[in-house]
Amino acid sequence: MTGTVEALINLMMADQVAIPLLDPILNILYGIPLLGHLLALILWKPLFAALICPGFATLGGLLMLLPWIERKLVARIQWRIGPHEILPQMGGVIQLLADSLRFLFQEVIVHRDAKQPYFLQFPVLSFIPALLPLLFIPAGTIIAIESPYGAQIVLAMVTLFPLFILGLGWASNSRFAYIGTVREAFVYFGYEIALIVSAFAMIVLYGTSDPLAISGMQQVPGIILNPVAALAFFIASAMATSRLPFEIPEADQELAGGPHVEYSGILFGLIYVISYEKVYILSGLMTLLFLGGGSGPEIRVLGDLSGLIWFILKTLLVMIALIALRAIYPRYRLDQALRIGWNPVFTLSTIAVGVSLMEVLLL
Repeated sequence: MTGTVEALINLMMADQVAIPLLDPILNILYGIPLLGHLLALILWKPLFAALICPGFATLGGLLMLLPWIERKLVARIQWRIGPHEILPQMGGVIQLLADSLRFLFQEVIVHRDAKQPYFLQFPVLSFIPALLPLLFIPAGTIIAIESPYGAQIVLAMVTLFPLFILGLGWASNSRFAYIGTVREAFVYFGYEIALIVSAFAMIVLYGTSDPLAISGMQQVPGIILNPVAALAFFIASAMATSRLPFEIPEADQELAGGPHVEYSGILFGLIYVISYEKVYILSGLMTLLFLGGGSGPEIRVLGDLSGLIWFILKTLLVMIALIALRAIYPRYRLDQALRIGWNPVFTLSTIAVGVSLMEVLLL
């Protein structure tokens, strides 16, 4: 038993997150029996990636920050103030905390026609496809699960999101939720193929779908090598996140919530953050495929955290670009969105595959 524990500790110590700046302190802490083992576990790269970055902690922090960024950014673009009543000295930065408290203390209403077990389960289950793709997306050299098929696995998991949204509408057993559910299904068919094909174009160009290899191969960022694929992927990502101008399933003025119109309280709060989770995952995937992942000027004293910081900054930049669309474009109609998905975006993604093939053959 003791030998097994020692073997596990040696395994973890062999794959630690390197932080040269903190080495003197870490060496002291490693010498403290229980604390040292706990620290070795936390700094073990697979667990660090899953729990800290790009995983659960980073996702949670961004979920707290992004709604405020979105409201402030959109307000500034449209010459408004945005949230400022909650902690006005800092521009209302803790607005989402106030919203979260409101969700927590609101009554959860389950109407009598709802399919009650599923109605309560689907908002919680929706977090599963949000967390799993993060296991295969590297932040620099930090990754939870390294796989030669990591990019395909992330794409496959992203396609699970609409299934849970459809489940929300079905469990609500409401005509208004049903309309939003049907719209979600239509939009899903409008963007998914273009999204996958544009990502496939970059896999063809790199000759691998290993996320770490893709990140390391981009001396020239993918967005420069194949800008057509980047444009198609960005537009498809905007459609996939059901955000303006593709907020068609929810459409507040028409459906007042779409598939989740019947939800309230903490259940609605869980559903509220799903779109932000999807924005983070798709932005991280775009960073990996087109912006070099965690590559950037090395900050030596930070070691592995250097790539992590560059990954977060690039991902946040893509997320802000997706959010800014809300302030610029009005919502498209369902038929317009489908036409965009199947005509220009699918055409762009197909052309992108051709561009990648030409570059591979010529270079």
